[in-house]
Amino acid sequence: MPRVVDHDARRRDIAAALLAVAARDGHEGVNSRAVARELGVAVGSLWHYFDGFDDVIRAAAAEVTRRTEERIQRATEGLRGLARLDALMREVLPIDATTRTEAHIVVGFWGRLASLAPTEGSGMPTLPLWRSETEEALEEAVADGELRAGTPREDLLALLRAITYGQQVVEVAEPVGPEAHLAVLAAIVTPWRA
Repeated sequence: MPRVVDHDARRRDIAAALLAVAARDGHEGVNSRAVARELGVAVGSLWHYFDGFDDVIRAAAAEVTRRTEERIQRATEGLRGLARLDALMREVLPIDATTRTEAHIVVGFWGRLASLAPTEGSGMPTLPLWRSETEEALEEAVADGELRAGTPREDLLALLRAITYGQQVVEVAEPVGPEAHLAVLAAIVTPWRA
């Protein structure tokens, strides 16, 4: 009887292997042989699940998004307003070993992903949960009186999104301590506190 394989789980395993290689060896060490070696399989077995290495790169970027969203859900459970916003941002700003490693990985992916020929559903992975959670946290903060009633929430959301990506680039180009990343967050939010 043929072995039943969960193709989605296997695709995630392959994507996770690519992330492990990138974290350990840097992007210059990422290739199909290294990913297969990480999994302990033959290179050809990767192509049962992906059409090419570009698809593995896309899946790995999506895996980073999935992992980040899981962390956001855990970190923000039961919180509201500014406490929720702070917990959420601590899962995307490069302030600990996990988020610093992710910054190096995702920043390295951006150029590669931007250069790939577009395919259906292959846009740059975003964090839809990040956006909805951040919007809700800002609304709660205004409703609870933590932020002023006139706080420009859409503008604040745009700034928070910009520093999410920007601080990842800073971490890769000119690494700073966690306090510097959190200070940028505070500089955006503090002027609107009630």
